[in-house]
Amino acid sequence: MRWESGRESSNVEDRRGAGGFGGLPGGGRGVGIGGIVVALVAALFFGIDPGVVLQGMGDGGSPQATAPTQQAPGGARPADDPGARFVSVVLASTEDTFTQAFREAGVQYRPPTLVLFEGRTPTACGTGSAASGPFYCPADQRLYIDLSFFRVLRERLGAPGDFAQAYVVAHEVGHHVQNLLGTMGQVHSMRGRASEAQNNALSVRLELQADCLAGVWAARSQQARGWLETGDLDEALRAAAAVGDDTLQKRSQGTAVPETFTHGTAAQRAGWFRTGFKSGRMESCDTFKAGQR
Repeated sequence: MRWESGRESSNVEDRRGAGGFGGLPGGGRGVGIGGIVVALVAALFFGIDPGVVLQGMGDGGSPQATAPTQQAPGGARPADDPGARFVSVVLASTEDTFTQAFREAGVQYRPPTLVLFEGRTPTACGTGSAASGPFYCPADQRLYIDLSFFRVLRERLGAPGDFAQAYVVAHEVGHHVQNLLGTMGQVHSMRGRASEAQNNALSVRLELQADCLAGVWAARSQQARGWLETGDLDEALRAAAAVGDDTLQKRSQGTAVPETFTHGTAAQRAGWFRTGFKSGRMESCDTFKAGQR
């Protein structure tokens, strides 16, 4: 992936080196997978915890009012920090992609802020932890990344490569797109009338749609920049498969339990990323109407 000459985003907040932080003023629940899957899977997963996300949303899809988030002091990003530069360039590319895609639909795109942190950090969804992996908080419209996750992705999940990392960022931006379009609010309203199994299925659809939107970004950014190299698409597909529910559960407990899936199987996640990549259109990402695949 030839990213080095790309524009860097101005929507990056660097909290690294600021030390650990507790919860929000007035309290707040932690960000993480929680009781959805076993603890080891939680340490390897990335995405959003649907419970945290949807409880932080109003019925109409807008973030609920919360106590002001305790802001951590943001240090200047070192000029020789390639990891920070990389995610900033990828974020800038998602800004360009979805600004244009939203314009085509007659609406305005509001980009998220990407927060770099180490260990723990306060968010409007509770205390964010590196153990939860990268995540998106709709209540403050920020995505949070501890760059050490990329080492986990490479060394423990078997998904190396810069485009695998770019997929991670784009997946979280996909959740921001869902927030702006009101998809999260619609899912929230359905969850109140659904069983646990139905709630899990809704969570899967939400995650698969974010994978598809990541594929849309990949296609459009390639068309605009021509920055993909041989093997890059395979890197993203391996990363998507590596964080499938079945893959992670088999890794942690030796067997997969489909009724507990909340993010989708390896085949589903890679398949929906490929769907978005092939079409380059957000309309192709309606995972809620699509049949199981």
